[in-house]
This record gives sequence, structure tokens and C-alpha cells, in this order.
Amino acid sequence: MTTVPPADDAVSVRQATPGDLLRVHRIEQVAFPQPWPMPAFENYLEEPGFLVAEGDSGVVGYVVADAIPNHGTPLGHVKDIAVAPDRRGEGIGRSLLDSALETLREGGAGSVKLEVRASNDVAISLYREFDFEHQRTIPNYYGNGEDALVMVRGLD
Repeated sequence: MTTVPPADDAVSVRQATPGDLLRVHRIEQVAFPQPWPMPAFENYLEEPGFLVAEGDSGVVGYVVADAIPNHGTPLGHVKDIAVAPDRRGEGIGRSLLDSALETLREGGAGSVKLEVRASNDVAISLYREFDFEHQRTIPNYYGNGEDALVMVRGLD
């Protein structure tokens, strides 16, 4: 079942600020079995790819992405993305991912990678919609022993 956001709580995507960190961290804690600690988010505050989705009710999702040098053309990396459970299915994750990819493209990245739990069918489906392709599997990547799929796409 797909839910539609109320007309009065449409979201916009913007750069994260220090005031967003508590809400981002709370979403992280309910979204993942092994959540990032607060200092991890603090470390990315200056990154152009740390974006939040905000509605009338405040921050409802976020993405953390950055780029690293890679033989002359930066490689983008989507490190973390999540949407508040009560706002899933509204296209917020899609908007965040689209904005992060555009930010990475504007920053000169030629391609982008991400890791996703092998069991996270919803996320894998979203990434495939954005033309990410499974490149390899990393066994036991997550603390509980679950494998990660490394997915990659170009930004040309």
C-alpha cells in the first residue's frame, strides 16, 4: 500500500544543519539494527551531500553522501539514507537519493557506490530504479553477519 502525504506536509530537501542532528539520530536509531552514533553525523555536517527532507512536522528523512578522489575523477559514496517509519512509502527516500546524486554530480563525481543489506529488498528496489547495479557482495559486512551488496552507477 502506498500512502500519499497530506497536502499540508509536503517535504523539501535541504542541507543538514546542527539543529537537525537529534532528529536525524532518532530516525537512524529506529531505521537500523546497528545505528550510527551521533558523532558520525556530526563529522558529515560540512559535506554538501548531508541532506535532510523536511516537512511541516520537521525532519522526516536524511541522506549522507560524499566523494573521495579516485584516479582523477571523484567517486561518490551514499553512506546512509533513512526515512521516518511513519513517512515511508511517500517518495521521500526517492527525493533524497535524487538530490544526493545531483549534489555528487555537481561536485564532479563520475560514479557513485553504496552498500545495502542483502535482505533489504525495498532499498535494493529503489536503487535499481536509479540504475544502480550489483557489482559485488561483501560477506559478513554487517555486525550480525549479514552480507552487503555493493551497488554502483555512473553519473554521466
